[in-house]
Amino acid sequence: MRLVCFVVALFSTGLALAGERPNVVVIMADDLGYGDVSCYGATEYSTPNIDRLAEEGMRFTSGYCSASTCTPSRFSFLTGTYAFRQKGTGIASPNNPAIIKPGTPTIASLLKGAGYRTAVIGKWHLGLGGSDGPDWNGDLKPGPLEIGFDHCFLLPTTNDRVPQVYVEGHRVLNLDPEDPLWVGRKKPSPDHPTGITHRDTLRLDWHHGHNQTIHNGISRIGYYTGGHAARFRDEDLADRWVEESDQWIQQESDKPFFLFFASHDLHVPRMPHERFQGATKQGFRSDSIIQLDWCVGQLLETLDEAGHADDTLIIFCSDNGPVLNDGYEDGAVELLGDHDPNGPFNGGKYSVYEGGTRTPFITHWPGRIEPGVSDEIVCTIDIAASLAALTETPLPDDGFHDSAQVLPALLGEAGASGRELLVEQDNGRWGSFGFRKGDWKLVRKMSRPSKRKRQGNDNPPKPRYELFNLADDRGEENDIAKQNPNVTKSMIQELDRIIE
Repeated sequence: MRLVCFVVALFSTGLALAGERPNVVVIMADDLGYGDVSCYGATEYSTPNIDRLAEEGMRFTSGYCSASTCTPSRFSFLTGTYAFRQKGTGIASPNNPAIIKPGTPTIASLLKGAGYRTAVIGKWHLGLGGSDGPDWNGDLKPGPLEIGFDHCFLLPTTNDRVPQVYVEGHRVLNLDPEDPLWVGRKKPSPDHPTGITHRDTLRLDWHHGHNQTIHNGISRIGYYTGGHAARFRDEDLADRWVEESDQWIQQESDKPFFLFFASHDLHVPRMPHERFQGATKQGFRSDSIIQLDWCVGQLLETLDEAGHADDTLIIFCSDNGPVLNDGYEDGAVELLGDHDPNGPFNGGKYSVYEGGTRTPFITHWPGRIEPGVSDEIVCTIDIAASLAALTETPLPDDGFHDSAQVLPALLGEAGASGRELLVEQDNGRWGSFGFRKGDWKLVRKMSRPSKRKRQGNDNPPKPRYELFNLADDRGEENDIAKQNPNVTKSMIQELDRIIE
C-alpha cells in the first residue's frame, strides 16, 4: 500500500520535478517564535537574510514542528515519526544514551541512500552512546554517524546542560587524555563550584534551575569536571557552526549534499558574540535572533561562492515556539517592549497551543519555487517523505510512520494541498496534545500529577479538553467545546485512535 501511495505521490508532484536531486539545507532555529522575525511581523528589529528567503521563496503561515520542546521535535524531524510513539523521547539529559537507534530510518539515511553526502552541524540533543550513555573520553557511538550522517560537528546536548565541548565524529574535539572529562548527575566533590555556592561570581545569573556547574561565568544543568582544553566559549558557537558548514559545503564532490544546520540560537543561555551584543533594544534574546539571521546570510554567501545558489533547496524552520524566561536573568522579559514573539498565537515553548508549534517555515529554491505565501499546513515531520518523493526514493516500511508527502505544497505548486491532520505534543512527559484538523483545533490538557499519583497510589488525572476554530480564533481564546459537542467527541475519538 505504501509503495502505491508513493508512486501516486510522484505523479502528483509533476514529472518535471520528480527525480531531481537538489542540494538540501535545513536551517533549524532553536526556540524561535512565529513573531520573532520581520517577515512574520516583527517590527522592533529586522532580519534581512531570513526575509530574503521569504521574499524569494514560499512563506508558510501554517508551518509547524510536531512538538513544543527540542528533543521530541528533532526526533520527529529526523525520523518522520511522532515522538510519542517511542518512549524516552522527552528532553534529553547530559548523559542520555542515543535516542535514535542504529538501523532506524532517518532523513539522513534516506538521502544517503539516494546518493547524497550528509552532515549535521550544530545542536544535537538526541543522546549519544549505547545503553550506558556516552563515553566522553572514548568513542561516542552510536550517534549521528550510525543513523545516516557522513559527518557531524556537534554541541552534544544543549548549552544550558553540561558539558560545554564540541563533538566531531565520534570524539570530543581537542580533549586532553591527561585531563579526562567526567559528566554526572551528582556533585563530584563538596567544594565543586556551582551557581548556588558561587553565585556572586556569575556574569549571567540564573532564575530557576541552571545552577549547577559553572563554565564561562554561567551555571548549567548537571555536573562536569576536566576536559578544559576542549571547552568552548558560548559567544563563539554561531561562528563555529558557520565555519564548519562553509568548509563542508565547499568540499569537492560530484554528489549532492544534505546539511542539517542546527542552530543553538536563541536557546538559553543566550550569549551572542560580542559583535551582536546590543544589536537590539530587547537584550540578548533578540540579539541572538540577529546573530541567527547573520548565520543565514553567511550560508547564502557560501552557497553562492560554491556555485550552489540555484541548485539548493533551503528549508528554514524552528524546533519549537518561543520562551522568554527559560531559567536565566537575561532581560528577555524586562526588555521585551512592544515585541511579541508569539505573533498572533497563544502559548509558546512547552505548550500545545499554537504558539508552541506554529513557527516560521520558509522554503527557498531559485527557479523552482515562485515567491509567495501559503496557508497550507506543513510540518517538519513531513520533510522526509517529501524529499523521498522529490528524489524518487521509496520509503521503507519500517520508518517515517507519520511523515506526509506534501512536496507540491513545499514547492508552492498551484492547487497543492498540505496535510489535513496534525498532532502537536508537549515534551511527552505528562501527555498533553494539540490536534488540528482543518480549522478545528482540539487541546487535550493533562495536569501534572501529584507525587502520590506518579508513584501509582492513585488514579491518574483525566484529560481536560478544549476546542477552537482557528479560522475565527487563531489566538485560541474562546473554548467552544460545549457549543460543538459532536465535533469535540469526534476529534477526541480520532486523537485517541492516533495515540493508541
